[in-house]
Amino acid sequence: MPADMLNFAAAYPEMILAAGAIALLMIGAFGGTQGNSDRAGWLAILALAATGVAVAMQTGTERAFNDAFISDNFARFVKLLVLSGSAVAILLSMDDLRRAKADRFEIPVLILLATVGMMMMISANDLLALYLGLELQSLALYVLAAARRDDVRSSEAGMKYFVLGALSSGMLLYGASLLYGFAGTTSFAGLATAAAAPNAAANLGLIVGLVFLLVGLAFKVSAVPFHMWTPDVYEGAPTPITAFFAAAPKLAAMALLARVLMDGFGGLFIQWQKIVIFLSIASMLLGAFAAIGQTNIKRLMAYSSIGHVGFALVGLAAGGEQGVQALLIYLAIYLVMTLGSFACILAMRRDGQPVEDISELSGLAQNNLPMAFILAMLLFSLAGVPPLAGFFGKFYVFAAAVKAELYGLAIIGVLASVVGAFYYLRIVKVMFFDEAKPRFTPAAPYVRLVMIAAGLFVVLYAVYPQPLVAAAETAAKSLQL
Repeated sequence: MPADMLNFAAAYPEMILAAGAIALLMIGAFGGTQGNSDRAGWLAILALAATGVAVAMQTGTERAFNDAFISDNFARFVKLLVLSGSAVAILLSMDDLRRAKADRFEIPVLILLATVGMMMMISANDLLALYLGLELQSLALYVLAAARRDDVRSSEAGMKYFVLGALSSGMLLYGASLLYGFAGTTSFAGLATAAAAPNAAANLGLIVGLVFLLVGLAFKVSAVPFHMWTPDVYEGAPTPITAFFAAAPKLAAMALLARVLMDGFGGLFIQWQKIVIFLSIASMLLGAFAAIGQTNIKRLMAYSSIGHVGFALVGLAAGGEQGVQALLIYLAIYLVMTLGSFACILAMRRDGQPVEDISELSGLAQNNLPMAFILAMLLFSLAGVPPLAGFFGKFYVFAAAVKAELYGLAIIGVLASVVGAFYYLRIVKVMFFDEAKPRFTPAAPYVRLVMIAAGLFVVLYAVYPQPLVAAAETAAKSLQL
């Protein structure tokens, strides 16, 4: 038996989180469910924090399970982002789900299990490990989308997500089987060897397998044209769950995509670069134009997230260390902007009921100037207005594209940013210049905390960006470029 089959050190954080999820499930099942949701939420956050400490304590590059699982600086960087996103999503969910009478202990458990799957995806170094992590994440997400069983929209969201997710998983598996058949291995190292062979570009089975694999992964990041599930699921799922969908799973899937392409198919860079460029352009353009006519703010955020996936893919298309570094910086900034925006959406409550129509924000600046200012800063940041954090995220990916001589891609990205700025600015106009509507119900303390923290980050990022830039540079060096 290979020595690294018995070396579990690389997977200690995943084991800690899985044990925490199982323990929380037992506490919920045998301790009764009434009045238990807040305790379950805090215990889940504690498990995520303990896992984050375990991730931060790891050093170097460690492998486990016959090289199917890898822990390196790249994996640790993204895992810490994913763990943070999951913890904030649980924090945001506590008050909202309680008010909706949907505060069951199963929700934090499912978020923990989905996070275990994401961490496995990020560390996957083999097609089988990739699929196991992806399905563990996806199965939990399908249930979370339908968390409100008495809500038709939530049930519909879960069903749509499940059906389309199963289709994408089938395509991914078909691609993996083709790759195994033509390369003779499922490990990324073996695939890299096959992709670097002199006749690899002429190997039709290898190319078709890679295309099907990319289709499956493009669905998970909701890149166009595999985005069709996103607006309906974002609108139908409970808002805290939508915040979770928009943040952590996107980061994990983008990291998995980067590792598969860089570590596994570096020899076919020219071939897959064309596919990534197409996905990037299509996502940026659809995200920019389709959001213009939206009146529901959650649907608007869905199209916004599709557009931001397109911007992140610009960094991946650029390739090289600078491209991966730009991708990681963009993902980190996107995580904060998204969670802050959804915290503001959660604060949109009137007479105890959530409201989602953009027109409900009319005159918010007259009733609640701090919330209006924070939401405006987050929207400006999402639009890429300097000197906010979102501007720097876009600057890094466009600079990487220019360095890679992808001038057309960078120009299209800038133009898509200009178009996308319209619908962000429209919301700001509604908040500051339209006639005021009745005040919102005061937001829960946790929601206000996330709003303020996200607002401070996007405003003050330009003052001291070096820690994030340096961490992303270190992480990017881990991939086999």
